[in-house]
Amino acid sequence: MTLEQRIEAFARLGKRMQTLSETDKAVLFRQANNRNAWFTPEQSQRAWNGILHLLNDTKLADWTKGYALEPSKARKVGVVMAGNIPMVGFHDFLSVLISGHHLVAKTSSQDDVLIPFLASQLLDIAPGFRTLLSFEERLNGVEALIATGSDNTSRYFEYYFRSVPHIIRKNRSSCAIIVGDEPTEALTDLGHDVFAYFGLGCRNVSKLYLPEDFDAAKVVDAWQTHASVANHHKYVNNYDYNKSIFLVGRTPFLDNGFVLVTESASLVSPISVVYYETYRNQQDLREKLNAQQSKIQCVVTANGWYKGSVPFGKAQLPELWDFADGVDTLQFLSNV
Repeated sequence: MTLEQRIEAFARLGKRMQTLSETDKAVLFRQANNRNAWFTPEQSQRAWNGILHLLNDTKLADWTKGYALEPSKARKVGVVMAGNIPMVGFHDFLSVLISGHHLVAKTSSQDDVLIPFLASQLLDIAPGFRTLLSFEERLNGVEALIATGSDNTSRYFEYYFRSVPHIIRKNRSSCAIIVGDEPTEALTDLGHDVFAYFGLGCRNVSKLYLPEDFDAAKVVDAWQTHASVANHHKYVNNYDYNKSIFLVGRTPFLDNGFVLVTESASLVSPISVVYYETYRNQQDLREKLNAQQSKIQCVVTANGWYKGSVPFGKAQLPELWDFADGVDTLQFLSNV
């Protein structure tokens, strides 16, 4: 298959996803939810829409332009997929196949319904992918590796796959910068970056940077429209547990009934908790962000004013060229 044929196949996959009946989607999303209670139909639909946002021929052509993606020999590229949010491994799935290599995918046990379904649809559209796509439990004999996991599992990957080219991703989280003059509507949009997928994604905001004289209650109050997260039993269990820990430890916190906001220098907060830290000026802010650079997936700001940041409400809608951890996956694959 040529690059043009691969692009056309994925564009057609997007069209098929767009026209899949609500009944068929409901069945599919229910199966995913049965496997993983965090994957509610609403969250699966959110992830579905995010993939649809990527799969059109114009974007795919623009994305792949300038790379050497016609390999003389298809290499076996193993991909270890995470399972924290629905279809989080799709970008790697797409990247390996669009580059003309053989994808050997290991799905997470927490997300083994949706990605295989999309794979079956792709093979129906373009049977030429049949020799380039397989799902395996063990990645024996792969010639390159892309793996996403925790800081602990990354050490395992680095040891066992040290002899092949690899991209190994560790724990990351995202943060938001408040300057103090954002309208309530903007702060409400920020809530999407906090509560989408119940805060389980690496692009979810778990930390706020606030001016020293800013009242954090303004942000907490603006998030009331996201109160429905408390209807999920696993989320509210985390909320109740963390609240009890704060109360017993006499930790000061703000509480709007479904999220706890407390001051901390840490970047990664538990589910149902958002940390904040104050900054004196722009220089102080830059120093704080630089200190956490290796752990930050993305920074969100009102209208994306901070260099390299994402506008409020858009953290979970990345483009094809928004590579995880800032590592260019297509460049890596073009050199395998």
